[in-house]
Amino acid sequence: MASMGLNLDEQKAVDRFRKTVVDPSQTKLVVVDFWAEWCGPCKALAPVIEKVCAEYADKGVVLAKINVDEERFIAAQFQIQSIPTVYAMFRGQPVADLTPMRSESQLKDALDQILSQLPVEAGDAGAGQPDIAQLVAMGEEVLAGGDGERAAAIFMQIAEMAPDKAEVQAGLIRALLAAGHADAARDAFAALPPALQADPLVAQAHAALDLAASQVDDSELAVLRAAAAERPTDMEAQLAFAEAAFAAGDRDAAAETLLGAIGRDPAWNEGAAKSTLLKMFEAVGMEDPWVGAQRRKLSLLLFG
Repeated sequence: MASMGLNLDEQKAVDRFRKTVVDPSQTKLVVVDFWAEWCGPCKALAPVIEKVCAEYADKGVVLAKINVDEERFIAAQFQIQSIPTVYAMFRGQPVADLTPMRSESQLKDALDQILSQLPVEAGDAGAGQPDIAQLVAMGEEVLAGGDGERAAAIFMQIAEMAPDKAEVQAGLIRALLAAGHADAARDAFAALPPALQADPLVAQAHAALDLAASQVDDSELAVLRAAAAERPTDMEAQLAFAEAAFAAGDRDAAAETLLGAIGRDPAWNEGAAKSTLLKMFEAVGMEDPWVGAQRRKLSLLLFG
């Protein structure tokens, strides 16, 4: 892809494409999936592509996903008219259009045929690890986009390939929870060996699972909110609303309520308000900026 006469954004797009597709394709077969968040068929096809490419990693197959909304220039260079569009690329050039291959068997047959005709370098013993990391990143991206069901499906597939990876099991628990399958998430955690349960990533996911037990519907949340506002000295009401608010995704309201309760009576119920707030910090992740801000408020409250 030529770079002469490009503006800065276009040059950056070319550089990203070279790094993720062209360079790896010098020795590997790169499956390039052009997709978008709003594309239903893309989401239906994605788990098939992701699973097959992960299974073929040791044969030298690498998956690269190109979001056409974020990489408009690259999509234009390939004259993408509809999505999903899936190409196989080797040594910087498209060698096959895989778009019609919609099932695992079709895609595997196509890849087998391509691999039999090209000098693709097979992966070494450690080649699967980068692909696991790539799949985890995809799962996290889907989860962050709010599609818990698809994220759970992705993490289930990864868990079959790498059951001992904490980031995989933590992602699976969080995805199941986001999809509304709290019981399945609890079962997934319970099935893990103690060493994995104790891993910080898995423990963080489990903390979120514990807090999700307080999830209520909108009308119940409104009742709890009103009770907390009407009875500011009722610590039970404050705690009940804070837990429900956090489970509903309103972590600001949850933290504000608990900080107010701690300020009024930090020793109530053996420090239950503080313990709950700390569990929320663990569920969100101690490196999260929101947690840092709330921890500073808590420190000022306790030691200021």
